[in-house]
Amino acid sequence: MKICGFTEFELNYFRKYCNFTHTERELFELRCKDTSLEACAEAMNVSVSTVKRLSRRVNSKIIRVI
Repeated sequence: MKICGFTEFELNYFRKYCNFTHTERELFELRCKDTSLEACAEAMNVSVSTVKRLSRRVNSKIIRVI
């Protein structure tokens, strides 16, 4: 899912209603800027597999509130 493709209104809605954890929120904010998963992993100082797992959780929460 391309998070950067959502409107600012939709992004604010997700921020308010998805109940992201701190790390999920950090990834969400990076993905809003169209940052690659590899670059997110580097910025968050975690492995790519961890970022992929977090990304699946973020996407799942977004789908539930849509």
